[in-house]
Amino acid sequence: MSERASALYSGLVSHRRTRPRTHALRYRIFMLLLDLDEGPALGRGLRLFGFDGPGLMSFQTCDHGDGSETPLKIQVEQHLATAGLEGGGAVRLLCMPRVLGGVFNPISVYFCHRPDGALSAILYEVNNTFGDRHSYLIPVAADGSGGVVRQSADKVFFVSPFMDMDLTYAFKVRPPGQGETAGLAVSIEVADAQGPLLSASFAGQRQPLDDRRLLAAWLGHPWMTLGVMGAIHWEALKIWLKGERIRARPRAPRNPVTLTPQAHPSAA
Repeated sequence: MSERASALYSGLVSHRRTRPRTHALRYRIFMLLLDLDEGPALGRGLRLFGFDGPGLMSFQTCDHGDGSETPLKIQVEQHLATAGLEGGGAVRLLCMPRVLGGVFNPISVYFCHRPDGALSAILYEVNNTFGDRHSYLIPVAADGSGGVVRQSADKVFFVSPFMDMDLTYAFKVRPPGQGETAGLAVSIEVADAQGPLLSASFAGQRQPLDDRRLLAAWLGHPWMTLGVMGAIHWEALKIWLKGERIRARPRAPRNPVTLTPQAHPSAA
C-alpha cells in the first residue's frame, strides 16, 4: 500500500512586527496537509477524523473556497483554468482542522500540481476576523518544484486593522515532501515602500495521519481553535495599547481570487 500524501504537521508559528512599534509572538500548533483526492477515504478510515462529517477533528468543505458544498478540488481547478494555468494533478491543502467543531484559519495554502507531479501554482487563502475571505493564486516557475518557492503579491484584502492596504507580500515556501522527517515551511514578509514591516511563518515536521497521532495532537493542543482566536485578539489589544492606530476597513474585493502572473524561480 502506497504512503498517503495527506499528513499531520506539528510546528511553530511566529510573528514579528518591526515598525513603527516592535511586537513579536510565538506559539505551537498543528496543521493538516490534506490531499483533496484522499479526503473521503480518510473520513471513512479514521475514527477521530471526519471529512464533511463529525469527528473529534474534521474538515468541512464549507470552511474554504466559496463556502459552498462544491468539492474544493473542482473549485481550485476552475481557478487554475480561468488563470490559464495547468492543473489536473494533486491539490494538497495545508490548514488547521476543526477541533470539536471550531476552527479559524488565518491562512490556508493549496499546493496545485500538474499531472506529472510538478508544482504548477500555489493558492493562498486568507481569512480575516470579520468573516471575509480572499485568495491569491500565484504560478510556480517551471523549475520550482524541487526547492524553495519564492513569490510575491500586492495586498488587496483587509486583514489586520493595524496594517495599511498599500503593502506587498513576499512568500517563501518549502513545499511538503514525503517521508517521516520531511519538513514544510511557509513564511510571509509584509513590506511597504520603506521596507519590511512584519514577518510571519509556520514551520513543521511531517507525521503520518493516523488516529494515534491525531489523538496525541489533540491532547497536546486541546483548545487550539480558541487559543488561536484568543491569541489574535490578545495580541491586537497589546498592539493597540502600544499606541498603534486602527485603520478603516474597506470592502472586500469583488473577485474572490487575485491572480498574480509573475512567478519567481526557486532557490535551493
